[in-house]
Amino acid sequence: MRRFWWFPLLLALVACARVGPAGSGAPEALATIGARLFADPRLSADGTTSCATCHDPALAFTDARAVSVGVFGRAGTRNAPSLLDLDHDHALFWEGRETDLAQAVLQPFTNPTELGHADLQAVVDAVRALPTYREDFEKAIGRAAPEAGDIGAALVAYLQRLDRGSTRFERAQRDGRLDALLSQEERAGLALFSGKAQCASCHTLGDNGGPFTDHRFHHAGIGFERIAGNLAPLLSRIDDARKAGAPMGQLILQDAEVAELGRFVVSGNAQDIGAFRTPTLRNVANTAPYMHDGSVPTLEAAIERELYYRGLFTGRPVQLTVEEQRQLAAFLRTLSIE
Repeated sequence: MRRFWWFPLLLALVACARVGPAGSGAPEALATIGARLFADPRLSADGTTSCATCHDPALAFTDARAVSVGVFGRAGTRNAPSLLDLDHDHALFWEGRETDLAQAVLQPFTNPTELGHADLQAVVDAVRALPTYREDFEKAIGRAAPEAGDIGAALVAYLQRLDRGSTRFERAQRDGRLDALLSQEERAGLALFSGKAQCASCHTLGDNGGPFTDHRFHHAGIGFERIAGNLAPLLSRIDDARKAGAPMGQLILQDAEVAELGRFVVSGNAQDIGAFRTPTLRNVANTAPYMHDGSVPTLEAAIERELYYRGLFTGRPVQLTVEEQRQLAAFLRTLSIE
């Protein structure tokens, strides 16, 4: 047996040479590919729409629309959230229907109101048909024919490496220079945010500024009047979709009434009807319009709406003067990259 001493070493070398699982290439190389995939309209069903259509880097990765518009001009039901704080998100999408970012980034490709393909294989075929992608994937993962998992991994690598930038409030809090970097009006707004206005009860503050969310789901009264008294038919539509194996994301973006059920679509808990994920307030001044359906056009209007419903649901009315609302808005603007 001694003459075969080299056999285990050979097995080890062969194992090291094998291609790893989907997306196991160098993160930097995958991120470079992901940036191109994100902005490439050739990967949509109409050849004119990309991820960046709804998540524009110039608009803090939003689109400034009330609800996003996908392939063939099809409008969805959701306001596009910024992608700059994905590292803070425990649940993705407004109703938290996905927790795995690698799965979430692939879903728009097969949603009829987003990128519109019939299945992921169509996306894979489109990527494989483009020589530059074949070359880049060959360098990144050792295979010129990427699978869906490789495409997802590249998009995740890109999103996780986005430059979040630094806000004035974050710098002030990090350096202990609130008095120097924030005006008197902005500091008064911070005191209101953390106290009388009760904002921090949901939009929590950390040691370094963020994440400005409690990762939970709350009611804000937005859109609920559209479905009040009409729940039974909506529950039937959800049940039918589940029985048919249809992705919930497709139903939510195509059915405006189902979309208003919020977290309930995921949890099935009656208390979650009309509850939506607390969004981060980072870049809030740069990401109007607001709420899950984009129905609130300005920051000032969002403040008024939030104060009213916060008092309504807690049973403790929140009353701010006009000056205090102005101070609160001034503070909120320090949470955006300038």
